[in-house]
Amino acid sequence: MSAHAVRTGVWFIGARGSVATTATAGCAAVAAGLHPAAGMVTETAPFAASGLPPVTSLVFGGHDTLDCPLPKRAEALAAGGVLPHGLPSAVRSELAAADAEIRTGGPLPGDTRTDEELIAAFTADLTDFTSRHRLARTVVVNVSSTEPVPAADAVRLPASSLYAAAALRAGCPYVNFTPSTGLRTPALQDALAASGLPCAGRDGKTGQTLLRSVLAPMFVQRALPVRAWSGTNLLGGGDGAALADPAAAAAKNAGKERVLADTLGAAPEGEVHIDDVPALGDWKTAWDHIAFDGFLGTRMVLQTTWQGCDSALAAPLVLDLARLLARAHERGLSGPRPELGFYFKDPDGGPAALSEQYLALLDFAERLRGDR
Repeated sequence: MSAHAVRTGVWFIGARGSVATTATAGCAAVAAGLHPAAGMVTETAPFAASGLPPVTSLVFGGHDTLDCPLPKRAEALAAGGVLPHGLPSAVRSELAAADAEIRTGGPLPGDTRTDEELIAAFTADLTDFTSRHRLARTVVVNVSSTEPVPAADAVRLPASSLYAAAALRAGCPYVNFTPSTGLRTPALQDALAASGLPCAGRDGKTGQTLLRSVLAPMFVQRALPVRAWSGTNLLGGGDGAALADPAAAAAKNAGKERVLADTLGAAPEGEVHIDDVPALGDWKTAWDHIAFDGFLGTRMVLQTTWQGCDSALAAPLVLDLARLLARAHERGLSGPRPELGFYFKDPDGGPAALSEQYLALLDFAERLRGDR
């Protein structure tokens, strides 16, 4: 069956958050020709013959614990400069259609359902969505707020793992764009292996860590020892509020530190600090201070400043990943896909340098080619 004759579901965990709203509105805008597909690597020439589902074929739904309708959420993002002025009105029908497919997530405070009952409920939502829309497949993408790392003696699965388990049970490829646990728990490894499904993660690489993954190899390749690498993030919005929790911030920073340790061979001195600044809304400023040695031990410093909107940076990557995993599933590929490490701070294996990850992604694009 032709990839252009079928539709593909994209099921967001955190479907009313900034990233999911931006991705949903942005996909509608690109499909209608209202805006170019800036930031979507899968819309570049090397992927033209990979058989990816077209953006016009994507159908959106998801889980969330919030009740703000997507059109209203999009209007708020436009007021904050995240979405272009007038876009929420232009794609209101697409946003309303996606909002009608959002189901209540959990567990909510006071929810007495067991893990198994929650997984069963989430699975039913996924299978119903796929069946009603006659979708070829549905890709589940976690873009919800960062969770703290579960305690070693935790009895219950974290929410991200409940959703991941439901994805496996419903036969859906799974993407974890957050630092949360998701599939990376021993409790789900047997189910993942038996599912035959492709998956990708963890923790999308959008701003500060993207820049780190470019700069760190430069120091290694030019034989310049890095003495210290410190960073600060100032951000607001839902991410800022979630990462004000020290446990959630620690989970987020683990991926940032891994990029440096993997590339430099050891973690340099220095830490990343995350400060919640509600006045910034969905915008973020990331500052890095890199101390390194030059020839004859000359002490030098490189400082970088990254200012941007995480939602607008993440949304095209999320759409890329949904399309790539849908095609991988169609081609019969299964298990963690290290070729998609290009998109993640904490990938499923593969090289850490962005240039090497990009070459691995291009090889993957070639592998996806074939009968559509």
